Amino acid sequence: MAFARTCSVALIGVDGVVVEVQADLEPGVAAFTLVGLPDKALSEARDRVRAAVVNSGESWPQRKLTVGLSPASVPKSGSGFDLAVACAVLAAAERLPPEAIADLLVIGELGLDGRVRPVRGVLPSVLAAADAGYRQVVVAEQTAAEAALVPGVSVLGVRSLRQLIALLTDAPVPEEPPDPVAGSPDPLMSGLLLPGAAVRRTTADPEFGPDLADVAGQEEARQALEIAAAGAHHLYLKGPPGAGKTMLAERLPGLLPPLTRTEALEVTAVHSVAGLLPAGRPLVDLPPYCAPHHSTTMPAIIGGGSGLPRPGAVSLAHRGVLFLDEAPEFPVRVLDALRQPLESGEVVIARSAGSLRLPANFLLCLAANPCPCGRHSRRGEGCECTPTMVSRYQARLSGPLLDRVDLRVQVEPVTRAALLDRDSSAERTAVVAARVRAARERTAARLAGTPWRTNAEVPGRELRTRWRPLEGSLTEAEREMEHGHLTARGLDRVLRVAWTIADLAGRDAPGAAEVQAALVLRRGFPSGVRSLGAPLSRPLGGRP
Repeated sequence: MAFARTCSVALIGVDGVVVEVQADLEPGVAAFTLVGLPDKALSEARDRVRAAVVNSGESWPQRKLTVGLSPASVPKSGSGFDLAVACAVLAAAERLPPEAIADLLVIGELGLDGRVRPVRGVLPSVLAAADAGYRQVVVAEQTAAEAALVPGVSVLGVRSLRQLIALLTDAPVPEEPPDPVAGSPDPLMSGLLLPGAAVRRTTADPEFGPDLADVAGQEEARQALEIAAAGAHHLYLKGPPGAGKTMLAERLPGLLPPLTRTEALEVTAVHSVAGLLPAGRPLVDLPPYCAPHHSTTMPAIIGGGSGLPRPGAVSLAHRGVLFLDEAPEFPVRVLDALRQPLESGEVVIARSAGSLRLPANFLLCLAANPCPCGRHSRRGEGCECTPTMVSRYQARLSGPLLDRVDLRVQVEPVTRAALLDRDSSAERTAVVAARVRAARERTAARLAGTPWRTNAEVPGRELRTRWRPLEGSLTEAEREMEHGHLTARGLDRVLRVAWTIADLAGRDAPGAAEVQAALVLRRGFPSGVRSLGAPLSRPLGGRP
């Protein structure tokens, strides 16, 4: 009897579980049995591995072969176990030294010709391997750069099973066909990168990204955008069609600071599992922007699918922006499902095949028309909708959902003068982003030694005890609570916004003016930020 073992990784959401791949050869009728709770794609590995081994110039053992994946209780899916199965079988057949693969962690799909194809989720898989103590990892050459993002792990990228066999047996490494010509698509990456998913990455070059200076007028909404970016506050833009709501939302990711190393690894892990990492750029270091269509289903937004759930839009927008245009057109169940991740920064999905926890710490931006025809206003000019239609349309955004939105801004129609003004002095994205970074640095300095990095993350109890606003500044907010116009959650969010306004203005603590400004933004007065009072009549970055 011959036996050999190596290891691979099973992904459950964005978390990896190290799986031991065991191969056992016994005398008997030639057969290949794969056990250990594999799915359909993994069960088909028997045919792929046999063809890959034969086409790599090796002989297939004509004995009873059993391959076990342990722990057997963990569901395994996908084709990433192919290379590990092939190594274990060849080691059991004494073609490879068993001790050479015992401490290796092997990830990769095998083509019928023996080429090693890349698979999704390499980064979270290698992270799980590093946590389990593995220091040597074998992956496809195309995903070696992604695996190398994990510190302390030696990564070996191979093009074929033949190359791996040669490396493990100290034989001359055979030449393989060269990589595709620069600029042409890699055929081995087809099927790995999934199209669309409504995810767009922020460009690091301001010359090619959406610029805030392109937005005509809308000074109030621009200032609200700056506050949202500085404190990671959720934003609701309401206004008629053509006012610039979508343009404003598209420029919000450009105001956010680049991701830290830890945040970048979190985002990259999610996008790797979803198959959205672009070739040649293994690390996502800028905030993502996800804008799904209003016909998107619940599993696509929250996460799910058949079998074990997969990341949805809320996870793809982790550490970035989730923009829901025409928000009232989304199904009510989908909108209300956002309430839990907005509060906790993660989403827990339970299915019969298992449950998992996915990161979902995103900045939500909602955009909506005032009514179905879009022309409803306080003056009622040109609106053809009945009061019942208007009420029903606006009620699609439930009170509990809006209670979690810090900033509500009325986006007024752009005037002719603002649209045609060629000498506009509107600030560019880079200028506003610099003020946002300065405000976040002030916030980070104040929150040093705590698990929080932005004002939106600070618990309300800490704001009411440890970081209190100036004496007497909460008078109006307390009056709003007494009249039932402000909930306890609402008061906490008003305090968070007040701290962000103070950080942008360079003040040590929010006073009555900042709290009043935060209350105005929460009420969503039609006049928007223009009503915030004298302290904010100058640019938000200025000092008093």
